[in-house]
Amino acid sequence: MNDTVKNNRIPLIIAALGALVLIIVGLYLFDRPSPDTSATAGAKAELAAIAADSAVAAAGMSDAQREATKALVRATLLENPEIITEAVEILQQRESAKRLSSVQDKVTTPFPGAEAGNPKGDVTLVEFTDYSCGFCRASVADVKRLLKDDGNIRLIYRELPILSPASREAAAWALAAAAQGKHQAFHDAMFAAGPPSPATIRAAATKAGLNMAAAQSFAASPKVKAEIEGNLALMQQVGFNGTPTFVIGSQILEGALGYDALKDAVAKARKQK
Repeated sequence: MNDTVKNNRIPLIIAALGALVLIIVGLYLFDRPSPDTSATAGAKAELAAIAADSAVAAAGMSDAQREATKALVRATLLENPEIITEAVEILQQRESAKRLSSVQDKVTTPFPGAEAGNPKGDVTLVEFTDYSCGFCRASVADVKRLLKDDGNIRLIYRELPILSPASREAAAWALAAAAQGKHQAFHDAMFAAGPPSPATIRAAATKAGLNMAAAQSFAASPKVKAEIEGNLALMQQVGFNGTPTFVIGSQILEGALGYDALKDAVAKARKQK
């Protein structure tokens, strides 16, 4: 009978351990609260402590067992501090995925013409990009290779000019190029031309074969302003920090990831369908 009781307590003890880990991770997070979240953070820490006490009580652990468990958890985290970082990253990814799901349709609905690849592809890859971003420029070849190797990807470009006023001007001209069915040509030419400036923007537009007068007029239109402002709002809503940012299915991937990482993310998105 004693063995049965002990076996029945194992899940409860595991729950207690998990709750204690949550407290420690919570304290790691809550020791650095922002002014807007300190009250909420404190409340969550208190709830975690209550949950741990309840789990310990349900497991029938003595005070000595509780202290021993806390010491074990503490020693484990001190010996493997990366656990905390990993837990925080997973938590942030889950929270971002939740926020993404609420605006997924907006993210995957392109500005007319600002897309490439297979329009009927089974995986949609969305790239938030800035023409002043060196990491975006470094990603151009990887994205082109991915589309060449995998003919079943739909690529949507979202202009996210966050680095400079010249970025915004280049983004506006990219949308003007999209309106003329030449977004990809301008996109490639703009990154090849170097950092955006009046001279490089005009050079890229000329190379892409734009009707310059029509493009200049469209770039200054309310429609373009609304698209750029909408993309900036999406960045805030989803909760990513810069460019390039790739949204592939429910995955949010930031930075110049390289060809292999992008390919793996596409494969993962396919499996999740």
